[in-house]
Amino acid sequence: MNVKSSELIKAKVQGQVDLRRLYSHIRHQLEDVEKTLRGITRSPNPLIAEIGSYLFQNSGKRIRPALVLLCSGLSGSPSRKEAILCASLVELLHTASLLHDDIIDDSDTRRGRSTVHVKWGPNITVLLGDYLYIKTVALSLRNHLKRLTGILTEASVQMIEGELAEYKQSGNLNLTEKQYIDIIDHKTASLFSASCRIGGMLGGASPREEEALAEYGTCLGKSFQIIDDLLDYTGDESTMGKPALIDLAEGRVTLPLIDALRQNGRGSRHRVRRMLPGVTSDPKSREEILALIRSGPSLDNTFRRAEEFSRKARAALDGFPQSAHRRSLALLADFVLQRNR
Repeated sequence: MNVKSSELIKAKVQGQVDLRRLYSHIRHQLEDVEKTLRGITRSPNPLIAEIGSYLFQNSGKRIRPALVLLCSGLSGSPSRKEAILCASLVELLHTASLLHDDIIDDSDTRRGRSTVHVKWGPNITVLLGDYLYIKTVALSLRNHLKRLTGILTEASVQMIEGELAEYKQSGNLNLTEKQYIDIIDHKTASLFSASCRIGGMLGGASPREEEALAEYGTCLGKSFQIIDDLLDYTGDESTMGKPALIDLAEGRVTLPLIDALRQNGRGSRHRVRRMLPGVTSDPKSREEILALIRSGPSLDNTFRRAEEFSRKARAALDGFPQSAHRRSLALLADFVLQRNR
């Protein structure tokens, strides 16, 4: 694939999905989620209040809380107050995981802004991540949401297992696609799946419907992460808010590289291993790795794998009647394919 690969990939998605329109019928609920998140971190402790304000200044895509709200609306008529609280707690848990991830990866920026550990240091950031994790569980228990607590803690376990597996495989150029999919299933898809399961629970979904929603979330999460990994090779730094190839520089071997190494044979592993130390500092190493990825079908193959999971996500909705919530969930499976950040 040539240097215009990102444009070619985006062109494959039929029509552009506008996230604001997709969220139109849950917009007011998402606004309440933002207020709830700011309220949760409004603390008498000035440091918690300061960092909390920084964290929730910009709303981002809020896909996980949107999944809670959309799946609850798809399944029935949940309590608005309960749905907003649960959606907020899912986002709080996600934010806690990002704080720890940024320290592990030594990331300087996230969404175009300095990470918390750059501004306040790693010690404070670890403690704040712990605080948000515990706060999530405490609020769930305080509101007598026993089943929510179980779902969130299980998702947390899976996310940590995924991060540990990824860390153990750091720089492993023999990583297989199966191992990669297992890692993203744990570290990313588990919280997507939990968000959808929570939504089903709130809406009174049957056990079968709840499993279908959880499957939708799992497949959507895998598609989301594969596109995220693809953008490390095709994305624009000014749009993404982080340098290209930063994942590889941090030791993460992802699907585009796994596929390229499979296509090019054992010799390519030796070449990439030799170039890895200079992937961000040496333009020649950087260009050689990009050329290896772009010269064959690996970017296309990676995108097709993401498409496959998006199709499976949409198929998981087949048992639900047509509604605005179902249409939004189906469109969300298209949206993750056209992301550019």
